[in-house]
Amino acid sequence: MNIFRRTNIITGWIVFLISSIVYLLTIEPTASFWDCGEFIASSYKMEVGHPPGAPIFMLVSNFFSMFASDVTQVAKWINIMSALASALTIAFLYWTITHLTRKIIGKGNDLSIPELVSVMGAGVVGSLAYTFSDTFWFSAVEAEVYASSSLFTAVVFWAILKWENIADEKHANRWIILIAYLMGLSIGVHLLNLLAIPAIVFVYYFRKYEPTRRGVLFSLGLSILLLVVLLYLIIPGIVKVASVFELIAVNGLGLFYNAGVVLFIITILGVITWLIFYSHKTRKVLLNTILVSFTVILIGYFSYGLILIRSAANPPMEQNDPETAFSLLYYLNREQYGQNPLFHGHYYNAPIKEAKEGKKIYSKIDGHYEVTHKRQKVIYDERFLTIFPRMWSNDPDHVEAYQKWGRIEGIPVNVTNRNGEAQVLRKPTFGENLRFFLRYQVGHMYLRYFMWNFSGRQNDLQGHGEVHKGNWYSGIRFIDEARLGPQDDLPPFLRENPARNRYYMLPLLLGITGLVFHYLRHRKDFWVLMLLFVMTGLAIVVYLNQYPFQPRERDYAYAGSFYAFSIWIGLGVMAISEYIRKKLPGITGPGLATLACLFLVPGILAKENWDDHDRSGRTAARDFAWNYLNSCQPNAILFTNGDNDTFPLWYVQEVEGVRTDVRVVNLSYLGADWYIEQVARKAYDSDAVPFGMSKDLYRTGKRDYIYLIERIEDHVDLGEAMDFIRSEDKRTKTLGNYTDRIDYIPATKFKIPIDSAHIINTGTVRAELAHRIVPEMQWQINKQSLYKNELMVLDLIDNNNWERPVYYSVTVDRNLYLNLHEYFQLQGLAYRVVPIQQPEVRGQLGSIDTDLMFENMVNKFRWGGVDDSTVYLDENIRRMMMNFRNNFGRLANELIAQGDTTRARMTLERCMEVMPNERIPFNYFMVPVIEAYYRMGETELANSYLLTLSDLVEEELRYFLSLGKEHAADLDYDKQVRMHIMQELTRLVIESQQEELIERQQQIFQNLVVLYQSNA
Repeated sequence: MNIFRRTNIITGWIVFLISSIVYLLTIEPTASFWDCGEFIASSYKMEVGHPPGAPIFMLVSNFFSMFASDVTQVAKWINIMSALASALTIAFLYWTITHLTRKIIGKGNDLSIPELVSVMGAGVVGSLAYTFSDTFWFSAVEAEVYASSSLFTAVVFWAILKWENIADEKHANRWIILIAYLMGLSIGVHLLNLLAIPAIVFVYYFRKYEPTRRGVLFSLGLSILLLVVLLYLIIPGIVKVASVFELIAVNGLGLFYNAGVVLFIITILGVITWLIFYSHKTRKVLLNTILVSFTVILIGYFSYGLILIRSAANPPMEQNDPETAFSLLYYLNREQYGQNPLFHGHYYNAPIKEAKEGKKIYSKIDGHYEVTHKRQKVIYDERFLTIFPRMWSNDPDHVEAYQKWGRIEGIPVNVTNRNGEAQVLRKPTFGENLRFFLRYQVGHMYLRYFMWNFSGRQNDLQGHGEVHKGNWYSGIRFIDEARLGPQDDLPPFLRENPARNRYYMLPLLLGITGLVFHYLRHRKDFWVLMLLFVMTGLAIVVYLNQYPFQPRERDYAYAGSFYAFSIWIGLGVMAISEYIRKKLPGITGPGLATLACLFLVPGILAKENWDDHDRSGRTAARDFAWNYLNSCQPNAILFTNGDNDTFPLWYVQEVEGVRTDVRVVNLSYLGADWYIEQVARKAYDSDAVPFGMSKDLYRTGKRDYIYLIERIEDHVDLGEAMDFIRSEDKRTKTLGNYTDRIDYIPATKFKIPIDSAHIINTGTVRAELAHRIVPEMQWQINKQSLYKNELMVLDLIDNNNWERPVYYSVTVDRNLYLNLHEYFQLQGLAYRVVPIQQPEVRGQLGSIDTDLMFENMVNKFRWGGVDDSTVYLDENIRRMMMNFRNNFGRLANELIAQGDTTRARMTLERCMEVMPNERIPFNYFMVPVIEAYYRMGETELANSYLLTLSDLVEEELRYFLSLGKEHAADLDYDKQVRMHIMQELTRLVIESQQEELIERQQQIFQNLVVLYQSNA
């Protein structure tokens, strides 16, 4: 082993060790927010997570979970898996960079010492720059698929470069087959890895053939064809063919369910085996390589058999119920999320011409498959169709954003609406369509993330184009102020944000240097790397076709692109080394270049990013989930809605066994028949959710959409209304002259008679609150229609008869409350539905059970590191803490109203202990806290907190008002909220008769009003 090879291997493992230590020191010790809790739960118990699934990830994660000493350590060990996978990615990145730099030198392994230092320095700087980069570090310390997916990409790209170096053609094809196998396995993690195919094809082409324009175009076309075949033919196509076999076997031959799938697998394996044997016998090397490569891809892809097998076992978490070929295809295609048009489609305001019957839905009924529904295929007015549609969502918020980003003026088009009336719509032009694509999808949703990683980041506030949230940043004054306005007088929540990271564009400049150097010195490899960069960056932008107002930042999707750019950062070191060597011969030049670049790029990235990427000690996701569950009484049903109030709860129940008597019901899933059926089964200590409808009544296609038509003006008994909608009597499904079936309820006002004795006996209301029980619950649903998830909530409430506690998480959107909020009772982080009426007061919903809530908020709840000043709290956690602060203030004020100032004081002290201004900056929800202090007579403390909040808000308002009218629309909400806070503070000092503060607050408020009006 020569000196280069030995040094290269050792240094690569040193880089692995460094990155491993970094990631292991900064991993979250338990589940994180978003999908992580669901991935951990599904891996630990081999359950079925959200589509399209990740069976290989599940298997490897399950292996790592076996090292956990107890269930509380499972999440940590799966996080460790991500950390080690990320560290291995860094090692392979290092070896990729050293391979490419060695090719530039052109001496193989026979390098001089200066050349060796230059090559190693390039590898170390480039790989460590990616180690400490914003996006990759974020994914490296949590249980998500992106770390493992990055490892597959890194190994595959490294492997094709190794193949390129194999002199023995006889054995070179082994590397091609290895790459194919890794590609197949990666399908069971994430499809991002497949985007490396074009780069791989070009490495093969440049090695085998002399490049020509025709050859390059052919190779590009072939690579895209291979990608399309894998994504659109092999992955869905195999399951489609299997479903045909299944239909013939079960319906035609009367065999058992999944018999057709078994026959299909036997058939395809038999055919492939014969073809491989034939190609080997006839010595057709190319055909044999293709067949073996296809086979190993299938071996990896067939890991999805795990999903079928586990779904057939009906585990508690079983998304989409993919236990047949038909439902597996639905699962793989992610059909529950809908389809984004890609190459041809409609604009957001396209009129609908008609709805045709589309894809058939097969259901298992009495030993065979029946078509129970046909999905609608919407046909749009062809005048509103376009190639490359970028603005397609008709959500009103999205439409508003399209008009902002695309600067839509449109062209007038005369149309006829559904009522036969003529109207004029303004259809966007193709130029406006492209403007939205470039400004939002490319600029905001890709280049902004790219600059986060290589220039700097403004803060961790999720941005939708506002000047003060989530933009890229550099630390270079004239560049930042030209884009983001004055940076001198920023308010504390922006100035002191831990994610305000300045790299001074040094990684970007070094990468651009490497890019130019690569182009000049090795053009073939440059184009290979450029393909990888584009396919894992801009190509994903085109494919995703994202709508505005994404629920979270999406930078993780482009990690492969940032990986490719980090290779150019390494090559930038080599460019500088070569330049300095002309001035300083020997080892001095490469040594200085390496040390300088190491300090100025990975060094500054590590320094700036450590504080906002260090999650050690943070257990917020787990602890908040614990709080949600423990806000509920035994055997409760808890309605949630989003990822962050559902997945962490599933994690603590499935993995740590916390409150398995509580059934978490996600309202965004409750419109799906598979999910209704799932929660209608007993799971652990939780009884089945008591729906009144049988599956044949809620199956897909039935009662998906319910009209509310006020034919009865009085309040209708909810039970009678539910009996009406459950009925299959044709008289309940026809309306007027409309001959087609229509599901409707002939009322919008409902009532539930209350038996107070039964309410007390079931524990729905404590005996001491019996006097507040109403004789009859009455409410009106102010909607024209209900979706199936809302209908199932009414069905549950009717059929439950108060036997089980029913709760809404405080994070559920009030649009899903069905106007029941006057009958909510706050008991922690959940509202219980009770027959006690409390009108809404200043945005505060429902009554409060002070005994239960005090016990939860003050004595029981866990805080996940919020009360530890050394733990980093990102925007997501800080935003969630607002619910806690609001609840503390509400509880304290209610206790004061009851004359219990002792517990009110304890409540306020606990609030300020957990959430001081330094950890959770004071905001609107501090107002009820200050109000409670005044009402208790704690004037000095109240004045102190009021002045702190007033000064903060005034500083923030003055900053927003200084930014100029061009930002007025984007900042309007922020300004209005803060003006309202100042108004509320003025009200508080007046009501509490704080004479020394009244004039001050009134003067400040009046000054701000004048400024606000002049800025409008």
